[in-house]
Amino acid sequence: MERIIEEIREDLSRRITVTADRLTARTLAEDPAYAALLGRAGLRERIHLDLRQSVDGLDRALRGLPVELAEARATGALLAGAGLPLASLLRTRRRGGRMVWQTLGEAVAAHDPAALPRLLPAAAVLWDVQDQLTDALSEAYRRTETARRDHERERRTALLDALLDGAGPADGPAAGLGLPERGRFAVVVLAPGASGASGESGSWGSADSADSSGGPLDAPDPFDAKGPRVLWRIRADGETGLVQLGHHPLESVRDVLARPGARAGVSPVVETPADLARARRLAALALRTATASGGPCTALLDERLPAALVASQAELAGRLRQVVLGPVLALPAEDRRVLLTTLGTWLTCQGSTTYAAQRLYCHRNTVSNRLRRLERLTGRTLSDPAHVVELALAHAAVLQRADDRVNAPIAQAPPAAPAAPTPAGTVRRSPRPPA
Repeated sequence: MERIIEEIREDLSRRITVTADRLTARTLAEDPAYAALLGRAGLRERIHLDLRQSVDGLDRALRGLPVELAEARATGALLAGAGLPLASLLRTRRRGGRMVWQTLGEAVAAHDPAALPRLLPAAAVLWDVQDQLTDALSEAYRRTETARRDHERERRTALLDALLDGAGPADGPAAGLGLPERGRFAVVVLAPGASGASGESGSWGSADSADSSGGPLDAPDPFDAKGPRVLWRIRADGETGLVQLGHHPLESVRDVLARPGARAGVSPVVETPADLARARRLAALALRTATASGGPCTALLDERLPAALVASQAELAGRLRQVVLGPVLALPAEDRRVLLTTLGTWLTCQGSTTYAAQRLYCHRNTVSNRLRRLERLTGRTLSDPAHVVELALAHAAVLQRADDRVNAPIAQAPPAAPAAPTPAGTVRRSPRPPA
């Protein structure tokens, strides 16, 4: 067989050139990816090289020599770098293998029809050569693609860090991430150990998408109308998400968390990428108000402003705890827990002793007695709005201090549905009987 191929080498070379033209035309007609990335001339040159590799590989294999794979690896790396889909590349190579066999048969038949039966054993050798070339090409393609994705991920991560940290002008990083100059953005910060991203760091995701690979790596996904887009930054100390809201309400950020109930803080809406560093700080502040309880753990800053005010002033918060609730905090642990839990529940129930009793699974008079004791200890009365504000802020300071220490509250109301309206005949007032 080696002798026959040597005898038809010149004719086979001319036929391979014609075959390359045919395969180029078919590929351009059926696979627009090639036309967009290579053009006719570039594609024809690449196909002709691939067909020559198959013929040369067959010749070497028939002579007991190893197939040269360097060109195939170079092709895989080159086309991966150009962004050609691997499926397109493999489809063209499979077609090329079939056409090489057909061209080889035509050349042998033209040279010596009687030699055709001797060609049949070469079929298995040719397919083995094709497999070796394809494997080498695919391996190089995937290795290059992985390196390209890693580089792109690192680039996006650096751009995102620059925006969230406020390091320098925001125009360049924003453009690199595909963000508009003006829009509706927010930042979400998750507590350490909470999982919010459904994809990998530096990748765009959306509320309804299980795949957050971000589409083409040189640009973010087209805006998903079903939910806001989030670009996650995953670190050992927690996760941060840059949210592009579009027309969606800020509350929809809760939908982008992969695990409902994850402790998260959400910033207010900002309008420019330059405001994202400030938004990140506000989201981290909101997170400090999201105590780890059975209730909602996603804290929107604008819904937690009093607690955020306490969290932002650690020294004053400590003073507030001591001045307002110091006598309560000095009680034995169980007494302290009962009084603080009762106060928190009463505040959650909007001052309704009846609903507080229902949530605490005790009698209304029990709640009243506990609250009267709290009033005596603190010198504050729950019928005075100014005193209620002090007690509420001090209670928030106690919760935040406990959460900062052990990541769990010591006096949070039991989980329940939002408080119902006060029933007819119930007055929200201090439990202290009138004088």
